[in-house]
Formats: sequence, structure tokens, C-alpha cells
Amino acid sequence: MALEKSNAYGAGLALIAALGFSLKAIFVKLAYPYGVDAITLLALRMGFSLPIFLWVGLAQQRAGTRLSGGDWGRLFLLGCFGYYGASILDFWGLQYISAGLERLILFTYPTLTILIGVVFQGKNFSKREGLALVLCYCGIGFAFLHDLGLNDARSVWIGGALVFGSSVSYAIYLSGSAPMINRLGAMRFAALASLMSSAVTLLHFIGTHPLSAFSQPLPVYGWGLAMALFSTVIPVFAQSAAIRRLGAGRSSLFTMIGPLLTIGFGWWLLDEHISWAQMAGAALVVAGILIVSRR
Repeated sequence: MALEKSNAYGAGLALIAALGFSLKAIFVKLAYPYGVDAITLLALRMGFSLPIFLWVGLAQQRAGTRLSGGDWGRLFLLGCFGYYGASILDFWGLQYISAGLERLILFTYPTLTILIGVVFQGKNFSKREGLALVLCYCGIGFAFLHDLGLNDARSVWIGGALVFGSSVSYAIYLSGSAPMINRLGAMRFAALASLMSSAVTLLHFIGTHPLSAFSQPLPVYGWGLAMALFSTVIPVFAQSAAIRRLGAGRSSLFTMIGPLLTIGFGWWLLDEHISWAQMAGAALVVAGILIVSRR
């Protein structure tokens, strides 16, 4: 009975995480019409998140083992690739493509993590994983056809390339995070890596923008705060808690709903058109990631 309750709680947390992550692109799209640029919006997101990550990070740091200089260096590099590098490329890409296509491209990061493991870590590559890759990239092709039919082709290619770069950056972050998670624990690692990402994001903003750039219309602050709370803090910790209860493999299955949620929210809140090509692409991508997740 206790195990069933824990599993149900873990499933609920995984679904909350999937919902939060799927809303990120929607919040970004809703903020852009007010004239805010990508790095300012990202700085607001990370700035609003910073107090919570700092509080959790300090609490976990006092309770955990002492970190070496090498540990801090790895956390800094992973922070650069994770919620800074992946996020800024994603935010830039969303200036060019629909939220639905963005989520489908980002959702390929598990396949990219596999390729990184094969190329750089000497891991085996199975026929099952090959099938997953074919399905995922055929699905992205269908989604590209959808966007190419509605938007300027050059913008779709630029935005798609930027978001794919975001997916590569996040895959690098995931590939390098496993040893650190084993050493520090999921919650402590998530908080410290997010702190590093926040610091790099704010340094980028300070180095390229005057502080007056933080003066934005009130709705921009609202969307930035919503992104920080509902698409950063809550899903990051919900996902960590879900992994602790269900394991990484089972919890990742619940993320399959993410692209479909983003496409649905894009249609509802952003008036983005839904076509059969886009839904076919989403189905292929979800099928490919499902095959990978059930290894």
C-alpha cells in the first residue's frame, strides 16, 4: 500500500514537471510582444528563481559533503551548458519558430545524449536506439513542413538551428551531470547547477545591457515571474523528487505528454495553427523517445 502511494505521488510529481516545462515556450511567446529581448527575459527568469535556488543550495550544502575545487569547476561548466546555454539558445530560437516546433526539437535531447555517449564515452549503439533516432528526426521533419507552410523559410531554419543547438547543450549537460548527481544527490546538484546558471546569465546581462533594461512593462515581469515559478523552480524540484520515487526511466515516461501540451497551449493561448503534419510529427517524436526511455 505504501509503495503504491509513493508511486502515485511520484507520477503526480512527474506530470507537474512535464506541465511546467511545456509552459516555458508559451510564457516566452507571451512576453515577446512587449519588446523584451531574449537575454533580458532570461535574466528575469533566473533572477526571480535565484532566491529559492540559493536557499535550497545553502541548506543542502550545509548538510552535504564539502566540495573540492574540481567539483565547483564541473558545476560551473554544467551550469553554462544547462540552464544558461540551453535556455538562451532556446529563447533566441523562439523568436523565429512556433512553440510547438520548439518543443518537438528540444524533446530530442535523449537521443542526443545517447549519441554523445556513443561518440565520446564508448557506449554501444543498438538497433532499438537507431529506430528511435529515425522516428524522432522524421517527426521533426513533419513538424518543419508544418512551420514552413506558415512562416518564412529562412526564419524557420534559423529558429530550428538555434533550438537544436539548445537541445545539444542540454544533452551535454545531462551527459556530464550523472557523476555529479551520484556524488551530490539530485536536489543538491539541481540547486547548485541552477545557481551557476543564474550567475552566468546575470553576468551576461550586465556585460551587454544597461541596468535600465530591467525597466520593462508590467506584463513582462508577470511572465518572467510565472516562468521562474511554474517553468523553472517547481518542475526542477518536482522532477528530482519524481526520479527519487520512480527512477529516471519510469519518471521520464511521463514527459511524453510535454510536446502535446505545448502544441495544445500554443493553439489555445497563442492562436498557433495545428495541422495533421504537426500532429504526425509529434506522434513520431514521442514514439521515438518512448523507445529510448524503455531501454
